[in-house]
This record gives sequence, structure tokens and C-alpha cells, in this order.
Amino acid sequence: MSSNKGLQSSHKTGETTTSALQKPQKVAIIGSGNWGSTIARIIGQNVEEKHKLFDDKVKMFVRETEINGYPLTEIINTQHENVKYMPGYKIPRNVIAVPDLVKVSEDADILVFVVPIQYVKSVCLEIKNHIKPNALAVSLIKGLDHTGNGINLVSNVIKETLRLNNVSVLMGANIALEVAQEMFGEATVGCRCEEDGAILKELFHTQYFKVNVVQDIETVELCGALKNVVAVGAGIVDALGFGNNTKAAIIRIGLKEMIQFAQRFYDNVNLETFHESCGVADLITTCYGGRNRLAGEHFVKSGMSFEEVEENVLGGQKLQGPHVAYEVYQLLKESNIEKDFPLFVAIYNVCFENHSPEEMMETLEKHF
Repeated sequence: MSSNKGLQSSHKTGETTTSALQKPQKVAIIGSGNWGSTIARIIGQNVEEKHKLFDDKVKMFVRETEINGYPLTEIINTQHENVKYMPGYKIPRNVIAVPDLVKVSEDADILVFVVPIQYVKSVCLEIKNHIKPNALAVSLIKGLDHTGNGINLVSNVIKETLRLNNVSVLMGANIALEVAQEMFGEATVGCRCEEDGAILKELFHTQYFKVNVVQDIETVELCGALKNVVAVGAGIVDALGFGNNTKAAIIRIGLKEMIQFAQRFYDNVNLETFHESCGVADLITTCYGGRNRLAGEHFVKSGMSFEEVEENVLGGQKLQGPHVAYEVYQLLKESNIEKDFPLFVAIYNVCFENHSPEEMMETLEKHF
């Protein structure tokens, strides 16, 4: 097992970002897409019920746009519904939509990041001089950031840009619509500090949304990012008309490469983390019902670019899978280990090098 060369992360333990709670914690949600609006339903309800732990008002950053001539923030604050990204599902009245990032975050004790990965750095730069120095941040963003020194986890981008002691993550088999419909599901919080983990569990855990806390942050986050690459491959399989046997093979091979990737670029991988919701459960769910699977299928069947899929199929929602596939391949190439990851490389080639989808299947048949 190698050192974590190429993967930037923090391995310190015992870091504490909050002391014993002296007053109710103010929560801010940075983002309001379908997952952001869904998690706002959970957070809004929990903070009202647990008023000794949390302030009962939650600010949610909404990038302003007009819907039928009305500002989206006004619609959310009067109709209590995000009609653009999560129509038909009410957001609690104590969640206030605000179009100003600084106003949302400046007095928050807990910052919940749920913006597309493409905007993480710019969002952090905008608020870095306005947040509390001891704020607790948690990322729900599934992606990776490729740098000149390898791949940086999104939690580390947030941590480094905002100069915070630590940033936690929440990942899992969480299709937003199903969570909004309050179908039973699970999630995994990765958090090094027990005290922070306890408060985050109180913030997110509900009767229908079960949260488990582990300390293996890096593996939790890697699972959340890498499974989207495999999901694009599953969509390609669907576009080619293969059945469940083939998709099961893609999932198995994908899980194997996810574990290999984590072990190759990080020393302290706990294989038990792959048994959590963030691991195999999220992988299976995404390969059957996620937007990245849908995008892989449309990319092959319709010939649309991924940007066109985002606009015409996903209603403006951003994809993570193609972005992560590109970043992962760059690191594999820099490390000269492409041959050890035939599925990741094959998916990259179909998405970015105009290789035929059939070639992806031929590649897998040769390697396995």
C-alpha cells in the first residue's frame, strides 16, 4: 500500500471544531438544487424539533433566477417550495431562501455545502472572510478536484479555502426524490471528531433517513465521487441494451476499482466503510436510479453532449460522473497505472476520446 501521494488529505485525529454547545447552533445551507432542497426539508424539521440544539431559523442560499416572472427566492419564501428543482414538495417555513452568499453564511455555526462541484471554490472564496472561524462545515458534494499534485477531496478544498480545522462529509444511497418522498434510506457521515459527529447526526437523522457516523472521512468521500463514474458506465450498458447480469458485472468491477483506487492513493482505508451506505449501497442505487446512469444512457443513445443532457434531460442539474471520470483518468495517467483500472479508463475513453461504447465492453472482456 502506498503513501497518499497524488491524493491530498488530512490524517490528523482528535481535531475539534466546536466545543460543548453553549447556545443553539445556527445552520446555513449553501445550495438549493434538488438535493439541497431535499436536505432542507430534513434540516428544517429537525431544527424546529430540537430547539435546544439548533436555532429554529435556517438560511438557504438560492442563486436567483426568475420563474414565470417572479424571483425564485420569493416563490420559495411564500409558497415554501422550490418549483424549479423540487416541485411538489414543501420546504418547512423556517427555511428562508436568501440570494446573498455572505448573508447566508456570516452568522452560521454549521455550514452545509450542497452546490455543484464546479462552484465549490468560487463559493468558498466569496465567503471565506465572513464566516465564523470555528464554524463546522459538512460537504454533501460528490466529486473530486484534480490539481497539479493529484486529486484533492472536495472537503479539503473547503477546509483549505475557508481555513477551517476540519470538514465533515455526508454521503450515501440518497436519490433526492425518494428522500423527499420520505422513503426509508440511509446515509453515512464521515467525521473525525465525536462531538461534531454527534451534532451532525442530530441535524440529519430522521425516522426515514438513518444516519451512521464513521471517522473514515476520505473513504466515505471517495465512495461518493467514484461511484458516479461507475454509474456512467452502467448507463452505457443500458444504452447498449444489455441486461441485469451485465450491469451486475459493471457494479462488481466498479467496486473493485473503487477499492483499488482508494488503497492506491490513501494509506488508511478501512474496507468496512465500503459496507456503509456511502459504499456498495450508494453504488447500486446510483447504477440503477441516479442521474449519472441516466446521463450515460442518453449520451450514447441520443448523441447529446453531457452539457446538453444537463440542460435538456436534467433540467439544469449538474452531473458529477463525467467530471470525476476525467479527473480520475488524469491521475491514473500521471501515475502510469491506467492498465490497473480498465473500467475507469474505458468509461473515460467513451466519454472524452470518442471511443465506441462497444469498445468498453470488449475492454472488460479482455481484462476479466
